[in-house]
Amino acid sequence: MIRLFHIVTFFLWITSSFAQQIDTLPRLYLAQIAHINQSDSYITFPTDIGNIEPLMFEANLNPNFVVRKRADSRMMMVLTPQITIRMFNADSYPVKTPSYIPQLSLYYLFGYPEMAHHTTLFGRIAHHSNGQDGDFYNGDGSINLQSGNFATNFLEIGFIDTSYGAQVNAVKFFKSSLEIHPKSWMLKEMQGQYSGLRWHNSFFAYKLPLDRNFFSKKRKANFSVKIETTWMLDEINDLKTFDSKRFSGAFTFYYHPKFLEDIGFFVKYYHGLDYYNIYFRHQLDIIRFGLMTEILRF
Repeated sequence: MIRLFHIVTFFLWITSSFAQQIDTLPRLYLAQIAHINQSDSYITFPTDIGNIEPLMFEANLNPNFVVRKRADSRMMMVLTPQITIRMFNADSYPVKTPSYIPQLSLYYLFGYPEMAHHTTLFGRIAHHSNGQDGDFYNGDGSINLQSGNFATNFLEIGFIDTSYGAQVNAVKFFKSSLEIHPKSWMLKEMQGQYSGLRWHNSFFAYKLPLDRNFFSKKRKANFSVKIETTWMLDEINDLKTFDSKRFSGAFTFYYHPKFLEDIGFFVKYYHGLDYYNIYFRHQLDIIRFGLMTEILRF
């Protein structure tokens, strides 16, 4: 009888310890995972270092409209009317050919937000254009950056692996996806020089406040790092399979001080072809600074 009592007591202790451990883990619901997967909302300072044209700022406006049954739903749809704007540091400070990237995304989470490790599958359909209707080429054969038409549609499918590192007190994400632009979905002039098959990979780590009290009004400073890579896999511009021009990458460091509620500071290094619509033939190596919206909320 005493042995049975000890066994039951030990079992209850193990169960209680496991429950307490789960209760102390940060709960990442699907809306937060989707927010990580959408590109950041930010505005840069006019201090870019590198070979980009002088800018007053670049801004990415990326609000997410979430369609779900409830907060802990495993399936969710997100509508995102993304717009990227560059204001050039030139006469009259022009805003040239903004990027319009409206998109519809669907997410499904395998596992439970209470657990430290789970996987999310996602699919996306999107449109990318610059709102212009001029000829793609100038009379001399160069690309018309002022009013040339740029338009493509694409699909993206992939997964996001989410985990928690207790030793470093950080939430970690690994994402891998394929971006597919069918030839019939893009302008004829872009075919063969704008990549229609891209493999994206990214790693993101978000350092949590040291006190682990996520509901405390006394917010602690935190930071995050993100590493992103893209490899263009299809035949473009007669490039060899492992030509360095096929690869692009970025490293972003984000710092959220305790005296700010909804935004933080970031510094980012980017190497690769320009992502700003019809400027896609430009090779960039830049370091930039700016403000970014809060990445995660617990």
